Amino acid sequence: MPASVESSAHVAFILKGYPRLSETFISQEIYALEERGIKLSIWSLRHPTDKTRHELHDRIAAPVHYLPEYLYQEPWRFIKALAWSFAQIRFWLLLSVWLKDLFRDLTPNRGRRFGQALVMAAELPANARHLHAHFLHTPCSVTRYAAILLRKPWSFSAHAKDIWTSPAWEKKEKVAEAEWGVTCTQLGAEHLQSLCPADQSGKMKLVYHGLDLDRFPEAPAKKETRDGSDEQAPVQLLSVGRAVEKKGYPDLLIALARLPKELHWNLTHIGGGNDLDKLKSQAVELELGDRVQWLGAQPHSQVLECLRTSDIFVLPSRKGADGDMDGLPNVLMEAASQKLASVSTDFSSIPEFLEDGVSGLLVPPQAPEALFSALEKMITNPKIRTAFSEAAHRRLKDSFQMHQSIEDLVNRFQPYFR
Repeated sequence: MPASVESSAHVAFILKGYPRLSETFISQEIYALEERGIKLSIWSLRHPTDKTRHELHDRIAAPVHYLPEYLYQEPWRFIKALAWSFAQIRFWLLLSVWLKDLFRDLTPNRGRRFGQALVMAAELPANARHLHAHFLHTPCSVTRYAAILLRKPWSFSAHAKDIWTSPAWEKKEKVAEAEWGVTCTQLGAEHLQSLCPADQSGKMKLVYHGLDLDRFPEAPAKKETRDGSDEQAPVQLLSVGRAVEKKGYPDLLIALARLPKELHWNLTHIGGGNDLDKLKSQAVELELGDRVQWLGAQPHSQVLECLRTSDIFVLPSRKGADGDMDGLPNVLMEAASQKLASVSTDFSSIPEFLEDGVSGLLVPPQAPEALFSALEKMITNPKIRTAFSEAAHRRLKDSFQMHQSIEDLVNRFQPYFR
C-alpha cells in the first residue's frame, strides 16, 4: 500500500466532499484545530464541484486524499484494497457487520460505502491514531467500517440532514459504537442522547460551531435610514443559502409578492442548488423579476460584502418532504457579525440563537402570510432593525464564538497523541 506522506501522529477527518463552499464551518474547524497543534489528514468521499474556493481552504495544511467516488472508476485501487483486506484478521467481522446493514438498506450506496472503507483502511497510514467523521450518514458509515477493520477508535460530528434523515437503527448502532460524538444544536444533542445506551449517557455533547470573529471585519457603522418609501433608496434584502426545499424560498417569494407595491425593496440571493431555475421562474410569475437578483454561488468575500451593505437578512427555513431540515445555519451568525438584522423561522434550532422580538423576527415555517408581515415590519422600521442587529451581535459575541467550541474539540483529540 502507498507509504504515508505524514511523519507523525494525526487524526483522519472523513468528509463527504472537500472543499465545499456550503461547509465552511468544517473548514473553519479544521484550520482552528491545526492552529492549536492538532495534526490532521482529510479523506474525502467526493471530489469538489464548486467553481470557487473559500480563502480558508488555502490556509489548511492537512493533506487531502480522495477515495474512489464510484468503485468502477478506479477498479484496480479497489481490487488491491480488497486483496489487502482479505488478509486482515478483522475482515470477517467487518463483513458480518456490513451484510447486516446491507439487508436493512439494500442499495448500491451501501456497497460503495463498504468499498470506500476498504480503500481507506488499506491506504490509511499507521500513524493515524483516530478517525473522525463529519456527518452521521455516509461519511460515518465509511469511518465505522474502516475503524472496525483497523481496530481504531473513531468519533463523529453530527449536523442536521444526517440526523433527521438517517434511519433510527443506524443512528443507534453508530452512537453505541463510536467513542464519542458531538453535534451543533441542542435539539440534535437531545435526540442523539436519547439513542445512547443507558451506560453511555455522557457520550453525546452539544458543541456549537460558533463563528471565528477574527476572520470577520468589525461591523460597519450603518445609518439606518432606508424604510422603503424612497424609490431611489430601496431597502436591501439578502438571503444566502442553497436553492433546496428546506430553505423555504418559495414561501419567501410568495411573501414578497404580497408586499405593497409602493414599498421599495430589492432581494439578492446567493447560492446554487437544484431548485434555482424553478425559483427564478416563480419570481417571474409573481412579477418580482426586476426586484430579485440571483447571484449563484459566490466566494466568501462577495458574501461578506453583501452582508455589510444590506439592510435585512432573511432565511425562511422549513422541513423538507424527506425530513431534511436546517440545524442552526451559520449564515445567521455571519449576518449578526455584520450587525445585519434577520427574519427567519421559529423552527429547528434557529431559536437557540435568535430570540423573536429581541434579536430578530421569527415566524412559523411555511407561513408566507406571517413572513410577509414580518418583512413589512422590518422594511418600514429602521429603528427596529438597529435594535435587533445590536442584540444579535451581543448574543454572538457572548455565546457563539468559535474559540469556545474549538477548545472542547482540542481536549477530545489530544489524548490520541500521547
